[in-house]
Amino acid sequence: MKETLKLSCLSCGQANRFPAAKLDASPKCAKCGALLVTGDVAAIGERQHDKATVTDDLPLIIDYWAPWCGPCRTMAPEFATAAKALRSKARFAKIDTQQFQAVSQRLQIRGIPLLILYAKGKEIARLSGARPAADIEAFVRQHL
Repeated sequence: MKETLKLSCLSCGQANRFPAAKLDASPKCAKCGALLVTGDVAAIGERQHDKATVTDDLPLIIDYWAPWCGPCRTMAPEFATAAKALRSKARFAKIDTQQFQAVSQRLQIRGIPLLILYAKGKEIARLSGARPAADIEAFVRQHL
C-alpha cells in the first residue's frame, strides 16, 4: 500500500491526503470534518461521484438505485452489512439514478440495482441485481 492515501470526501467532495497507517484511525475531511472511512454507506451526488470514482486510492463500490425500485430497497440493508464488513478495504456509496439521471446515462445503466466497483480511477467490475451481503463481499474481495 502507498505511504499516503488520497480520498475524496463523500460529503463535500474535498480531496484529502493522509498517511496510510492512519486508515483505521478514522481520518476526517480537512474541509468539513466528515469521517472519510466509516463503514457506512454514503448517499452521494453527481459531483462527489465523479470526483471519488477517478481520484480515490481506496476502492469504491457504488450502488446505483432508485427509491421506487423494490429490489433496490430490499438490497439496501445487505449493502450496509457488506460496508461494515469491508470497512478498511473499500468505501461504499449509493447514488439515486432517478435524481442524477446524467450519471446513469453516461455510464449506460440499463437496470437497477447495479453495483460498480472502482479502483485506481477506473471501473473494475459490475454486478447487477439484488444480492445478499455475502455475495457483495465476495464480489469486492474477488476484484481487489
